[in-house]
Parts: sequence; C-alpha cells; structure tokens
Amino acid sequence: MQLRDRTFLLLGGTGGIGRALIEPLQAAGARLVVASRSQPVLPLPDCDWVQLDLAAANLGAELARVSEQHPLIDGVIHCAGQNRFCRLDALAMADWQQLMAVNLTSAFAVSAHFVPRFRERGQGGMVFVGSTFGSIGFPGYSAYCATKFGLRGFTEALRRELADTPIDVLYVAPRATQTAMNPGAVDALNQALGNRVDPPETVARDIVDTMVRSQTRRYLGWPERFFVMLNGLLPRLVDQAMRRQLPVIQRFLMTEGSK
Repeated sequence: MQLRDRTFLLLGGTGGIGRALIEPLQAAGARLVVASRSQPVLPLPDCDWVQLDLAAANLGAELARVSEQHPLIDGVIHCAGQNRFCRLDALAMADWQQLMAVNLTSAFAVSAHFVPRFRERGQGGMVFVGSTFGSIGFPGYSAYCATKFGLRGFTEALRRELADTPIDVLYVAPRATQTAMNPGAVDALNQALGNRVDPPETVARDIVDTMVRSQTRRYLGWPERFFVMLNGLLPRLVDQAMRRQLPVIQRFLMTEGSK
C-alpha cells in the first residue's frame, strides 16, 4: 500500500495506538486527518483534526461532512475502540450497545461511506485494527470479543468482496498493549498471568509495516500468534489452559466488578 502523498483518515488518532501512529505515518510521507470525539488535549503535529463520534446515531451524515471538508481522503485507518473488562452479569445493555457501536458498527458505516468513493476514484485503502481477542475468546471480555470477532469477519468478507478492485483491505491484530483503555485490574491481571504487553509505539510501527507490505492480515506477538492458530484448530486445548487460569482471572474480575 502506497503511503507517500496519500491522505488517511485516522479514527481513534488521539488514543494510545492511534496517537503513536501519527509519527511513523508522517515519516512515510502520508498526510493525516485525525478524527476523535473531543478536542485533543495535546496538539497534533502537522495534522488536520475533525470531530467525529463513532457512536453517533447520524454517523453517516457526519462522515459526509468529513468528506466535504477533506475531499482528498483516499485511505481510512480504523484504530478506534472501547473496552470493558467485567463479568457478563455486570455488563449493562448500554455498555454492550456502546461497544458494538464504536468497535463494530462504525467499521461498517465507515466502509459503506468510503468504499464507493474509493471505487470511483480507482484507489483506496481500508485498515482495521483488531485484537488477538478477535480470534480467542477470553473470560471477562465477552462484549469486547464479540465486537472484535465481528470486526475480523467483516474485514475478511469485505476484502474478498473487493478482491477485483484497487481497494486494499488490511486487518492487524495486536496483543495486549499499554494504553489508557486498560483499567488497573487488567494491567495487574496481565502481570499475574505473565502476559507480554507491547508499548503503543511498537504496535504502531508494526501497523505501518503491515501497510507498506500490503499484508492482508497480521497477528502481532508471539506466542499469541501460535495460540490464535491453536484455538482455530484445537480449541479444547485452549479451553483447558483457560480453565487453569480461571481462578486468577476471576479474582481480578471481582476486583473490577466491585468498583
């Protein structure tokens, strides 16, 4: 995927991974329009900023406004996401709907808006940042996993649907990442389980590398890539491993649920 002299709409560009993407994308020659729900606290170097709420009921109209303001957008990086670590019985329906809107429904809305424009232009790219939890269900993440499993399936189908067009569709799945999206209980859980956690700058470099190489799908981190494959082939083995970890996971779920 060509990056130089292209204009990308970066969704979630003020968050951990999104913010870290700005520098390497600009170094590769890309121009950026950064979208977020609220005004950035820190200045965005050499970027245009637009206000965009991915959970808005009128998201289609808001995307049309963005396109009118920035008609040269020829790529989208969907890096926005929300999370909730809790037991199923502690998850409110409003939380479920919010996660679905931001993590999954917005991916459909953004694609439905930009794909016809990219097709008409004869060039375009859609990059979706998923998660290892889009391939492995994990206790305490029922809603988050549902959205990320859905995102993975959506991008796979979209990529195949657009296989005869000049539009690239890429999917990148990071493992645990050091961002403000994770509450303290999640950080403590990762430490207790010995899970490796990547800094957002490392993830951002891998995403840009994926774009440069035009890899259609990429899973970041080892042994997480192995467990993704194992879960697809022999899920019972992963079930058994999760069951052994469950007492530790439940302890941190109770900590988070007591807040």
